[in-house]
Amino acid sequence: MIRTTKLLTAAALAAGLAGCAASEPMISGLPPVQVAANGETQPVGTGRADAADDPAIWIDPTNPNRALIVATDKKAGLHIYDLAGKDIAFTKAGLVNNVDIAGDIIVASDRNDGVNAHLALFRLDAATPAIVPIGRAAAGAGEAYGLCLKRTAPGQPLVAALIVKDGTVRVGTLAIDGTPRFTMQWQHKIATQSEGCVFDGDTLYVGEEVGGIWELKQNGTAATARMVAPIDNQRLVADVEGLATIDHKGQRYLIASSQGDNAYAVFRLPGVDYVGRFAVGAGAFGATSETDGIEAVAGNFGPAYPDGIFLAQDGDNGALAQNFKLVRWDQIAAALGL
Repeated sequence: MIRTTKLLTAAALAAGLAGCAASEPMISGLPPVQVAANGETQPVGTGRADAADDPAIWIDPTNPNRALIVATDKKAGLHIYDLAGKDIAFTKAGLVNNVDIAGDIIVASDRNDGVNAHLALFRLDAATPAIVPIGRAAAGAGEAYGLCLKRTAPGQPLVAALIVKDGTVRVGTLAIDGTPRFTMQWQHKIATQSEGCVFDGDTLYVGEEVGGIWELKQNGTAATARMVAPIDNQRLVADVEGLATIDHKGQRYLIASSQGDNAYAVFRLPGVDYVGRFAVGAGAFGATSETDGIEAVAGNFGPAYPDGIFLAQDGDNGALAQNFKLVRWDQIAAALGL
């Protein structure tokens, strides 16, 4: 979701008509350390719109140094990019919002039916490359919005968290043999609109856009919920959008897009202890702003990304359509003193 300027009050409108236009000041949190992007993807196909949304990263199981980016154009479908940012494949899928990948299975939240939620499933053909549609799984009432997958052991059922736009979180298994099926295991209602999510083992973190980050743990068919990082206009500025985790030097970190001031907050897990903020500033590939989805992965992906990748949607890519920026994780870690 991209923040929009609020409607002017009558007094402000009058002032504007008199030649003294008023504008809402931007809220800024604690000063972030600055890093520069090391690369960017080609723009998504839908121009002049809020279209790029959420990325995921596939790591080649036979060659851990090779990776591909799968990302949504939420008005058209799914792109595959290589780590040089080249758009190497696209499949039409209509209104797909968030995306994640487990093995060679791609799952996206499908908004083509605004009344009944669905999950769209695809298979990644990494050799071609291509995205091959598998089908859609019904996932209850409401507009599908947020989506993330749980990392499970080989042979275990695929587990997905779907977030309906009203804040309803549904977690369940996905069967992909024959017609795809989603079987809900538990659910929880967050008070207002939520989208970003990420699993850390059995714990699910969810971003309530105007509230903060929730920790959800399954409790039967419901969940035990705890607000672990509220919007405080210091660490997090509304909206809270994308969430991601990454391992670094034996520690796991949770990263959140503080969309309201174009920054990213970093917390140490499992205690959700705040460690700092960073921003992707001006450089050869431009700054990021109004970021929706993010992703982060550890690993050695060659000289360009020797110790992991941070990936962020860029809500303002100048004259071009929106895209995704890539940053060396070791560059961020060094700037934060991790």
